[in-house]
This record gives sequence, C-alpha cells and structure tokens, in this order.
Amino acid sequence: MDNRERFHYSARVIVLNSRLRPAGGIDMTQRRPVRLFVPAAICAAMWLLSSGPARPQTGGPPGGTPAEMVATYNTLADAILAVKKTESNLVRSILGAAYAHARIQLERARQAIKAGDAKGSQAALENLAAAVAPLGTEGDSAVGAVRKRLLEGGHHHNAEGEAKGVYDEGYVVVTRAARQVFLDASRAIAAQARAPKADALETEWKKVETTWAGLMK
Repeated sequence: MDNRERFHYSARVIVLNSRLRPAGGIDMTQRRPVRLFVPAAICAAMWLLSSGPARPQTGGPPGGTPAEMVATYNTLADAILAVKKTESNLVRSILGAAYAHARIQLERARQAIKAGDAKGSQAALENLAAAVAPLGTEGDSAVGAVRKRLLEGGHHHNAEGEAKGVYDEGYVVVTRAARQVFLDASRAIAAQARAPKADALETEWKKVETTWAGLMK
C-alpha cells in the first residue's frame, strides 16, 4: 500500500492518511485529520444580511410617504370634497330661487287667464317662460359665466356623469334629460302667449313640476 493515499469521507471530516516516507526519515504515517467546516459561509451570509440598509423602527417601509404628509393630504381631500358639496348646495339654492320665481309668474298667468285679461295673460305667460328657462340652463347668464370659468380651470363637478351622457358639461344638478324638459316647456309656454289657454298652461307646468321634483329628491 506504499505511495497510496487513502481518503476517508464523512459529513464533517476528511481524513488523509499517507504512508509515504519522504527523505529525512520523518515518519508521516501518523494521521493528520483536516477538518473543513462551513461556518465561514454562514458568517458571510449573516454579514450580508446585517449590512443591508437600516430600517426605521416605526412607520411604513423605507422610502414610504411620512405619516404626517399623508394626514395633511387627507385633510386637504376632506376640504375638496366639502367644497364640492357646497357647490351642489349652492346650485340647488340658485335653482330653488328660480323655481320660486316661476311659481309666482304661474299664479299671475292663471289669474289673468281666469279673468279673461288677454294682455295680462300674455305678459304673465312670457314672464313664466322666461322664469322656466333658467331651470334648464341651471342658472341665468351670470351663473353660466361662472360655470364657464370653472370648466376653463379644469373643474367638472359631474365628470363621470358627463362621460356617460347624463349631464351636460359643467352642470351640477340638472341632468341632460331634465334640461330638455325645462327648455321645451319654456318654449311651449311662450308660444301660448298668443292664445292663452288654462288647460294648455297646466299641461306644460305639470311637466316642469314633475321634473323639478325628480331633481330635488
């Protein structure tokens, strides 16, 4: 077995046994176990893990938006939504005033027609037609100018409704269908001024009244 190396393998030790005697008479027949471990690899892995970027002890993941900024943004969102609600309430108030004015003109027209006052009936019906029209345009020309300004600034109260064809651009309360009813009724009432009739007036007003009730639900 001279000059032959024997290798003994185990899970943790490689034993090298050599019976070679080199010059000089030194006995190399003694076993010299060489133990090879993997703790170096383990230590290296631990070092890599520990050397990563430090994370804060509290809060979200590193690089996340600070909680204070998120809280401020939430407060701003509350304010924006509150302003949108205020806009809706304001437009409803504007329409409410227009509707109340139209009702006053309606009663005048009814009384004039009942009294057989042709001239008074004509004036009252014309005034009523003029009062109904702003319901369809969601305000008079002054309100329309404000709406135009908001649109130019990129504000659309009912952007989703506009995309679906429910609202005309910039409208807040009056739908496209309601707008058409109001404008048609206004034109029909104006046409009656030439030949006032009570039943014709009530027919057109009923359309206005029903549509108004639907919007104010």
